[in-house]
Amino acid sequence: MTGASTPYPLGVTLRDGGANVAVYSERADKVIVSIFDHRGRERQTVLTERTGHVFHGFVPELTAGTRYGLRVDGPWDPANGLRFAPAKVLLAPQARAVTGSWDNTQAVFGHQLGRPKRRSDTNGARHVALGVAIDPQEFDWGDHERPHTPLSETIIYELHVKGFTKLMEWVPEEFRGTYAGLAHPAAVEYLKNLGVTAVELLPIHQFVQDAHLLEKGLRNYWGYNSIGFFAPHNEYSATGDTGHQVDEFKGMVKALHAAGIEVILDVVYNHTAEGNDLGPTYSFKGIDNPSYYRLVEGDAAHYFDTTGTGNSFNVSHPAALQVIMDSLRYWVEDMHIDGFRFDLATTLTRQGGDASLHSAFLTLIQQDPTLAQVKLIAEPWDVAGYQLGGFPAGWSEWNGKFRDDVRDYWRGTPGVLSTLSQRVLGSPDIYEDSRRAPLSSVNFVTAHDGFTLADLTSYNEKHNEANGEDNRDGESDNRSSNYGVEGPTDDEGINAFRTRQRKNFLATVLLSAGVPMILGGDEIGRTQRGNNNAYCQDNEISWFDWQNADWELHEFTSKLIHLRRSEPALRPEWYRHAPDVGGPDVVCIVRADGEPFADEDWADPEARSIAFELRHEGADSFLLMLNAAGNGVEFVLPDARGSRWELELSSDPELALGDGESVILGESSFALLRSRNS
Repeated sequence: MTGASTPYPLGVTLRDGGANVAVYSERADKVIVSIFDHRGRERQTVLTERTGHVFHGFVPELTAGTRYGLRVDGPWDPANGLRFAPAKVLLAPQARAVTGSWDNTQAVFGHQLGRPKRRSDTNGARHVALGVAIDPQEFDWGDHERPHTPLSETIIYELHVKGFTKLMEWVPEEFRGTYAGLAHPAAVEYLKNLGVTAVELLPIHQFVQDAHLLEKGLRNYWGYNSIGFFAPHNEYSATGDTGHQVDEFKGMVKALHAAGIEVILDVVYNHTAEGNDLGPTYSFKGIDNPSYYRLVEGDAAHYFDTTGTGNSFNVSHPAALQVIMDSLRYWVEDMHIDGFRFDLATTLTRQGGDASLHSAFLTLIQQDPTLAQVKLIAEPWDVAGYQLGGFPAGWSEWNGKFRDDVRDYWRGTPGVLSTLSQRVLGSPDIYEDSRRAPLSSVNFVTAHDGFTLADLTSYNEKHNEANGEDNRDGESDNRSSNYGVEGPTDDEGINAFRTRQRKNFLATVLLSAGVPMILGGDEIGRTQRGNNNAYCQDNEISWFDWQNADWELHEFTSKLIHLRRSEPALRPEWYRHAPDVGGPDVVCIVRADGEPFADEDWADPEARSIAFELRHEGADSFLLMLNAAGNGVEFVLPDARGSRWELELSSDPELALGDGESVILGESSFALLRSRNS
């Protein structure tokens, strides 16, 4: 039966014989739903009812698997922000799956300067992507359970769905580079054995290939060019793009959860692929441009941009906020996602021009019972400002200061010992004033944006020539070092020192208070050949090179991860500096000679060694010694408070513990000692 249509929920809701369709547009005159058969023939249904600013109606024959799009009519008045063009078939914002892609190699962006006049401009559905109606009840979750890993026990592995398995020979070729590939037992077993508790997937919302990259023979690999906030990107599907990608994605989540691994999505709600006033029209721009995008006050023909991409999503408007919130809840409730990392999250807090802790976006997140159950991670900056430490309690943040200070410390920069100590302790200089725990800090030294760990220790300069911008793109201040030779070398001494530094970085991330995150592939020495902006390199530059993996470094990383997971002293929720203050986690910070630091010690620009005694009530204690000096340093061992100190892990291959009261730690090395609780 058809029945009366309803304005909620937005998008397509399947009913007997068709679907209820609801579309928000404050300024449109007419909304048409177009469904297409397998030959591309179109049948239109006008949404005849309107409640508030929502057009709605029943669309017959819009059933599971049907391809559909929208045509939206209204004024063409770009000077006032109105860009209605019914000749264009638009992607519905709430589409759960997307079939096809936009033929951007033939895009005529001049259409944005004048309203398209002929329906043949889109030639039916030939050069556009369409939504696919999905039956959410088709997938069988069975006895599936979420891991619900506490934040204090979380270890994040930043991973690209395609790049991780594209060259993984243990995965059947037809599954490599897809959701099914990541769900394959070989891929899941690798992650489980490594010991990480969560994968943080680079963007998997449906995104668009940039025309300027395609013209250069390049592709958008990272995926920070979203257009479909409800749809898993169709190119990562082994089962095709006719809707089966949704079940394939769910199968991937189910397989990872069965191994105890959570799935966190890197989400891009701050902007879309539609760009600025000269950019293409795919969806929001043609449905209700002023509602979904921030336009320049007094100049509505242009877009307010704090993302560096041409537009910013209009989080001051209820319609745009509803799209974001509905999307987040969908990924949690229907797709069983465990958390989100918000790209350029500061833009989402800009009600007006300034970032605000009390923005509508943060307020809606705070009160939402569904989102209260998942992990929330902010990238706390955008091109207009830095907001590290400015997000609410309950959020974690990518800690860029951790990255920079740890890089500086291990490359021997003078005067950073004091800030390094703060990073190891969970950045209390950033979070304690607002009574936020060390778990507010997501600690990392490498991420998708920038050098890999292998390249951080192999190159002084970026080498982005393959990106086609004459090496002008990408960050120039990398705080890296090649240790004598730029790039690969046969010098055994240099290679040994690079390996030592990689172990130092990994140990600092995995032994510091906070939530550790490692870049996928760092544990096997993955290189991008010096490219620190490989966003457009959908090829061997970015894909994991399993044939040349450094399995010794992998074993070292796995030992570190499993050690952190098994020892409470190495994953404190709150640090206390004296046992009588309260709380089970205690830290004592001393100089190499065993004495407490005085003010003048912290001010010494040449001070490069430090020790942290880490204790947890009723558990083993640890002594973490760091030495970034260019020479060996003698460390006096404190009272073990239990059994004697034992060597657990070190990057110094010559370090050995004797029966004495001190130990010499070699240049640029760390050591972790254990005192067993007897």
